[in-house]
Amino acid sequence: MSTRPPAYPADDPETALTYAVQRIRGFNRVQVIEGFIEPLSPAWDHEGTIAKLRERIAPKVHALGCMAGSGDLDLPGTPNWFVPDLAVVPRELAKGAGALLPDQTLLVVEVTSDSNGDTDRVVKRRRYAEYGAPLYLLVDRQQRACTLYSLPGNLGYTKMDGPHPLGTPLPLPEPFDPELDTSKF
Repeated sequence: MSTRPPAYPADDPETALTYAVQRIRGFNRVQVIEGFIEPLSPAWDHEGTIAKLRERIAPKVHALGCMAGSGDLDLPGTPNWFVPDLAVVPRELAKGAGALLPDQTLLVVEVTSDSNGDTDRVVKRRRYAEYGAPLYLLVDRQQRACTLYSLPGNLGYTKMDGPHPLGTPLPLPEPFDPELDTSKF
């Protein structure tokens, strides 16, 4: 007996693209940025920045009953399927979930690389705001700065705190700690 893949409407390109991206062989992680499939293979220094950030926010994430990870975020109605460098989500939403929506996060973090800096600075910032991610932290390694975006709306984030040079404490709103130490990023 052969196993058939689940059917999807042939006239729905978004569903077809999502289905295809989740089944690409040879890549553990891929994302779709404005309709273009991008395999993810971060460099170790990029991963090191994320690890340092995760360590700094871990006590507060745990106290909030949340988890921090890089699970999939779907943006329905667009040709996008994002894999953030780090997102903080309530633990109960993550159990058994495939993709979450940006408005189900407490914080989304992207760390720029030479190959994707403009995507993180422009496209993801706009789309995360459009889909209601309450806080978007951009760690821009090329510019050596951190910027926190908040108060999302359809036209983007309405509040921007930064850019702050790396090494400068970054103020964080509730429910997070008052300051984030960026000295080791």
